[in-house]
Amino acid sequence: MAISSKFVPILLIIVILVSFPSKAKSASEINRKATCGSDTGKEGCKANKNDALKLKLIAIASILVTSMIGVCLPLFSRTIPALQPDTKLFVLVKAFASGVILATGYMHVLPDSFDDLRSECLPETPWRKFPFTTFVAMLSAILTLSVDSYAMSYFKKHKLESGDGNGGDYVHNNGKMESQNGHVHGLAKCEDKASQLLRYRVVAQVLELGIIVHSVVIGLSMGASDNPCTIRPLVAAMCFHQLFEGMGLGGCILQGEYGMKMKATLVSFFSLTTPLGIALGIGLSNVYSEDSPTALIVVGLLNACSAGLLNYMALVDLLAYEFMGTKLQNNMKLQTWAYLAVLLGAGGMSVMAIWA
Repeated sequence: MAISSKFVPILLIIVILVSFPSKAKSASEINRKATCGSDTGKEGCKANKNDALKLKLIAIASILVTSMIGVCLPLFSRTIPALQPDTKLFVLVKAFASGVILATGYMHVLPDSFDDLRSECLPETPWRKFPFTTFVAMLSAILTLSVDSYAMSYFKKHKLESGDGNGGDYVHNNGKMESQNGHVHGLAKCEDKASQLLRYRVVAQVLELGIIVHSVVIGLSMGASDNPCTIRPLVAAMCFHQLFEGMGLGGCILQGEYGMKMKATLVSFFSLTTPLGIALGIGLSNVYSEDSPTALIVVGLLNACSAGLLNYMALVDLLAYEFMGTKLQNNMKLQTWAYLAVLLGAGGMSVMAIWA
């Protein structure tokens, strides 16, 4: 599944859709527009393009560096015995990062979508008459489930049709499969490992897609803002966010056992998306209005989609998969520490919601 090759057109579509504010159609919309589009931020703060530009450039550099560090740390862990994928420390670090991803969906992306789609700048019908945020998040979670399911089904069907699953090594005898050469267990283990590897790869690519959608949206909003009081807390919050979210994604990439080219592609997309979004926001600051109806609708729906994807991936593909696995099920002490790691990651990311 080469999901990564489809990221570029998705980003272009996002930029085109949110770059052009829609026109008001009625007197009520004109009245709402009078209060929309202003970037006053906190009380006492005023727009200052020069100060804001300095903060944006700092944000681009700092977010790029922390993103690279976060996503690359797990990839270099094979050189450190204590951080290899089969160790207890790696399990705890991944649990912490999974908590960060879970809190990102629930505490950051989902509330942002509610704010956008229930904004006073949008007409009451249909946007405040129907909970579009939770509806789209639900559909997104179902779609993510279907991607997981169809990918695994395709893999198993492909293996069966190609004959790799039996290879003539089995015969049917009284309803039981017996091995002709005594290697049934070895082949079964190989098939399980191949299925697990495919699962890791699907998780890594789908998770990256959800992270990228959210990252380009928040980067675009930051780049278009001219209020230093709005940008300043976002810089620290986004660095923390990208560092630990990158660690979770990097762990999935590591377990997917990709080649160097694919690893570089996934790392580059994750690391560059938010800085690219900020740069695009700076370039489009004269035409982009985050409070225009078009921008609110597009960004709100994208955030809802991203929230559903991230929440599903964090709960099902990361947390449930690990906690229901044999490693944690056979070690209650490690399981307890892993729960604490999840709570610590989710709690830390939740606190960040105060500033971002």
